[in-house]
Amino acid sequence: MIINKIRAGYPGLYLVTHEEQRAEAMILATVEDLKAKHGQEWQLFAWTIADGRYSADGTETFQEDALEVLAAIEGMPKFSLLILKDYHMLLDPATAIIPLPILLRKLKNALFHAENNNKVIILLSPVLKLPVELEKLIDVIDFTLPDKEQLTATLTAFCDTNALPVPGGIDLDQITAAASGLTTNEAKDAFSLAQAEVGRLDPAIVNREKAHTIAKNGLVEIREPKETLDSIGGFGVAKQWLLKRRAAFSSAAAAYQLPPPRGVVVLGVPGTGKSLFSKVTSVVLGVPLLRLDAGKLFAGHVGESEHNLRAVCQMAEAIAPCVLWIDEAEKGFSGSKSSGSTDGGTAARVFGSFLQWMQEKKKPVFVVITANDVSALPPEFLRKGRFDELFFVDLPTEQERLEIWGIQIAKYGRTPKSFNLAKLAQVSDGFTGSEIEAVFIESLYHCFDEQREPKTEDILPFVKECVPLSKMMADEIQKLQEWAKGRTRRASLAAPTPIKSMTPNGRKIAA
Repeated sequence: MIINKIRAGYPGLYLVTHEEQRAEAMILATVEDLKAKHGQEWQLFAWTIADGRYSADGTETFQEDALEVLAAIEGMPKFSLLILKDYHMLLDPATAIIPLPILLRKLKNALFHAENNNKVIILLSPVLKLPVELEKLIDVIDFTLPDKEQLTATLTAFCDTNALPVPGGIDLDQITAAASGLTTNEAKDAFSLAQAEVGRLDPAIVNREKAHTIAKNGLVEIREPKETLDSIGGFGVAKQWLLKRRAAFSSAAAAYQLPPPRGVVVLGVPGTGKSLFSKVTSVVLGVPLLRLDAGKLFAGHVGESEHNLRAVCQMAEAIAPCVLWIDEAEKGFSGSKSSGSTDGGTAARVFGSFLQWMQEKKKPVFVVITANDVSALPPEFLRKGRFDELFFVDLPTEQERLEIWGIQIAKYGRTPKSFNLAKLAQVSDGFTGSEIEAVFIESLYHCFDEQREPKTEDILPFVKECVPLSKMMADEIQKLQEWAKGRTRRASLAAPTPIKSMTPNGRKIAA
């Protein structure tokens, strides 16, 4: 990509990466490729605030400050490529040491000169800090994370340096898979830690370090769910649908020419197990789970929100096959329905970029979207074909509540057979799974205080005292249920009984 943009005459490129050395090596290889294939003798220069400008071969050094180096580009020969390192700090008002208007004008003049004289300025930075004045003059490129081939080369170099045998076969695949999503330096650090801790290249340790490293950016985190399908009450249809795709990422599926599943949207009443189903999805498919906090995508600088999304997508594709779970998506993407008057259209651009990535992604990333407020989601998000399926999770039926009671009782170390599950399921009509769990926990506190084990009779009073969401927000849930008819597929095998509403005088009426 970079070689074509240099040949096309792009005067300014902004390369976003933490891997400065790998990026420089790639740029150097690009210069050599231009010479070998196109006969263009490009000269490579770099600049840092500490060292000034220097030639890539180390034969020339010039002591120039941040303004002088921009003026000096006019004296550089034709086919010159100048790398500016850490320049983003000078473009950020919070860290700028030169008046920003002056720096921006000098940089714009340098870009205009470069455009007409076969020269290129590359800003090399770990973060995107691009003022609006430069937005149309500099092309932003996200430097992709290393692929399996590059990680294998990194592992081989690490083994050679430390006089270790190079893993092969399944061991090599497991180690490189564990390191996917890391930079080359992060991968080497993880290899070193595994070697120091257990004396071998342990994929489990590399995976653990990857989880810690990815969590640092605050956008995504790697989850390791312990739950299984048996941890979910109900979801009969959704479970069957998911089980048919449990080998979707296998070599057998690829040989069968089966396209990998794209993803699923899970909508419904709060507290009914949508997030739990998302976690279990990765367990069934046997791939890592990435959880994205959509609200953290948005940042103040121009282009930074879009960069955050691209970084997440790149990470997901680097780790693929994996599940990317976006919980409560309406909180992150609801702004895309606005006119853009409050955020300059940032939410709409981020949302559009996400849909484009969903449509064009080449790697097997299974996207799971969960949402409570359907009205806040843009209609494009729910269009059939964007995802493989659109499930609606309603209030649990009596049979499903019986399952949920059994699961929750067993979860807290008690034997479900010791309780009258049928009675509990009957009296908890309209309760969600999370409300059933909360009621059981309340009864545990009560019995713990009296130093005895809970019985069915201890739970019943707390069920009666709890006012479920289905009664407090009956109108909203009814609207959600009506919207789902004909638009979504039910996650459960059967429909629940009609919920109860409250009249002004406090009497219950059938919905």
